[in-house]
Amino acid sequence: MPADRPSDRPATSAVAPLANIKVVELGTSVAAPYAAWILAALGADVIKVERPEVGDDARQWGRMFPDGTGSYFAALNRDKRGIVVDLEDPDELAWLRRLCIEEADVVLQNMRPGKIDKHGLGAHALRAENPRLVYCNMGAFGARGPLADRPGYDPLMQAYGGIMSVTGEEGRPPIRVGTSIIDMGTGMWSVIGILSALKRRAETGEGCVVDTSLYETSLGWVAHLASTVQATGENPERQGSGARGMAPYQAYECADGWLVVAAPNDRLFARLCAVLECSALPADPRFATNQLRFQNLDQLNAVIAPRIRAESRETWRARLEAAGVPNAPVRTILEVMADEQARALGMLQQLPGCDLELMGAPLSFDGERPPLRRHAPRLGEHDAEIKGG
Repeated sequence: MPADRPSDRPATSAVAPLANIKVVELGTSVAAPYAAWILAALGADVIKVERPEVGDDARQWGRMFPDGTGSYFAALNRDKRGIVVDLEDPDELAWLRRLCIEEADVVLQNMRPGKIDKHGLGAHALRAENPRLVYCNMGAFGARGPLADRPGYDPLMQAYGGIMSVTGEEGRPPIRVGTSIIDMGTGMWSVIGILSALKRRAETGEGCVVDTSLYETSLGWVAHLASTVQATGENPERQGSGARGMAPYQAYECADGWLVVAAPNDRLFARLCAVLECSALPADPRFATNQLRFQNLDQLNAVIAPRIRAESRETWRARLEAAGVPNAPVRTILEVMADEQARALGMLQQLPGCDLELMGAPLSFDGERPPLRRHAPRLGEHDAEIKGG
């Protein structure tokens, strides 16, 4: 990361629909910072509040850049202004309360249960003085229930919410999804709730409290599985790279790597069989329908897998593309970052004079993606600008 930070880029109204919204982020780790980053990418003025001296836990997470910034923090806190506030200092705390009450449109927080109310920064206390405030709580287990006061992290919720039970391969240890899907998903749900509350406020003049949690997000991600067990009465088995009820629909090993092949309907299955030179398979009664192919997947793969393993990934990609069969190589992150499609979409963004590339927001307005306006702030970087003195 550069020692000198380029000045903020102006954001046009087309790509900054939240330009008139001020957000105070009382967040740490992944979920709240990710939610606040989405709002910042949409143009909101996000003020990130951190503890003195140590700041956000994520400053030390991931790999470290030469300036001491953790890779997690750099990715999750771009486009924000940052200040430090000592919540144990009465004057500092009083100043922060005034900021939230008098200037903020949105406050979002994911502090440990009980801490936010201890300091008089909870939703009830702040909204009593500013009913227009939209306040978002991002807890671990939710706003009520026997576990409401417990803290939590992403892998705990992948376990507790059932996701680990269906991730990976049968007979192998449970594994976590390789990205912080619960934290980041909770951030997205928070933004959906906040935007909905802002729309309601524009109509009624009244803010509200938005509640979401890591656990609720994990339950949301298993919605189709909860339906499946009611249809079968049994827990779903792990499918590895595949998906239950769909076949062939998984990663196959090639001579030099792995390739995901998706042919889950009769038309695509017939095309795949033609490419594999096993045109008799569609007429086989074991494989006549998608459900039968899934029920007899081991037998089907006993035919398909050796054929695919015999040649290179690019060979099969060319043949499958020509036949109109959806497929994709299993790629590394370095390969993804070098991808022509990602580059064409402008998903990787950087500021002038800086070699650090960050993933942009995965949406555009009138064909224009919200730009990278500033890097993640140094600890307390904007104290003088925001707090004065």
